[in-house]
Amino acid sequence: MELRWGIYALSSGVLLFIAAYGFEQEKMEREFPSPHEYTFWSRKLYRGCRVHDSEKLRDAGGVNWTFSGDRYMQLLKRLEDPEIDGAGLVQQGEDESQILIPGVGRSGYDITAKPENWRRGYYEALLGAARAAEFLDSCAKDKTRGLVFPKVAIVGPSNPSPRPLQPGCPAPPHEDDCEPAYLPPETFYMRILTTTGFTDTQRLYAALAYGSWLDYKGTPEAAGEMFKWGLDIAKSSIAEPDSVVDPVTHTIKPTAVAPSRNVLRATTAMAEHKARNKDLAGALPIFLSVLRARRALPPAPPKQIEDRGGLAKQAVDLVKYALIPPEFPPPPPDGNLAPTRGAEEKCEEAALMAFIGEIMYASASDIAGKESGLAWTRESVDVAEEELRGGVKEDRVCRQCLQTGLDNWSQMVGKLAKEEKRRKKEGGGVVKKGWFGRGQEVVEEGV
Repeated sequence: MELRWGIYALSSGVLLFIAAYGFEQEKMEREFPSPHEYTFWSRKLYRGCRVHDSEKLRDAGGVNWTFSGDRYMQLLKRLEDPEIDGAGLVQQGEDESQILIPGVGRSGYDITAKPENWRRGYYEALLGAARAAEFLDSCAKDKTRGLVFPKVAIVGPSNPSPRPLQPGCPAPPHEDDCEPAYLPPETFYMRILTTTGFTDTQRLYAALAYGSWLDYKGTPEAAGEMFKWGLDIAKSSIAEPDSVVDPVTHTIKPTAVAPSRNVLRATTAMAEHKARNKDLAGALPIFLSVLRARRALPPAPPKQIEDRGGLAKQAVDLVKYALIPPEFPPPPPDGNLAPTRGAEEKCEEAALMAFIGEIMYASASDIAGKESGLAWTRESVDVAEEELRGGVKEDRVCRQCLQTGLDNWSQMVGKLAKEEKRRKKEGGGVVKKGWFGRGQEVVEEGV
């Protein structure tokens, strides 16, 4: 009797575990659909990577990059294995010497024979691995225990004053027992840039992300070359690119009609690169030209009100949602067409105005110039607030712009107030009480 009940309990536990596991995987698939062209285990890895490296977790700083990086590498290994999911991949180059990039490794594959959904999933895996590589660049792996530690905590001659770890953490290793925690980010960025079969938007995003990483690492010259590469990618679909973007100043020409989304993104990134490296004189004209081009975009069509139908239609839709597996999302635009001036584009305009205001304030030599920068910043805040109140769908840019604009505006006002007090003090002003002893009036000497 006891054996029978034990078997019942064990069987029930196993079935409950299988049901819970299936429910969890179905929930993850609904939130992050995986390409149907992948095998079962590759689809599971893809879902896990997207869940543990979601935008929400990244914003909250809750991503375990060691875990996510390992999962991305497992997924890439399966996608590039011809015996699993990599059938049809073509290695570019005739011999090994033609497919190696010095300091980076081999170039990308030719993936044009693979379906579009497969290519997009492969791109997401490479980009996720690049993100993990950036965060793990400051870490090292203990070869004896397989644990990852921050480089600042590792003991060795190159780090005579290691930073202590939190109580309860394993003891840090000696640097002789360590190896890099992950491949360098350029391995994955260059793999994307040299792969045949990715869209211009995908390659442009990789170029700009790699350029930002090079800026962060303190190599502005290399970063500048990468941003120029991004501009070349953005202009590759234009018959006469020099008529749209000035090849020297990288500004969008006033005669350019409705520049493409890729051109707008690439020129903005170039301006941000120049601003980060204190080239304000080169950054400001680019920002102004991009803002002018965005304001001249054709207006967005009016929003279509979705007809939810009656109760019967909603019931049918609910049954379909429960029984039919979700489709992989449709491909986004390739970026070679001009966007329309909708709510999302106005959020981008607000971000540009915040950049312009900050540069004008920082580079101004008089009060009038600083007040002009303050006015630009205030306008960016007003635009961001208006779009957020209007219920913009992709509100992340607007929220970031609003927060940055408010912070900048507060600091600018505070500095202007201090400068005004100092100016009046140096001018020898005499402070007098107003009528009834309330308020203050400053009267300059000699008046």
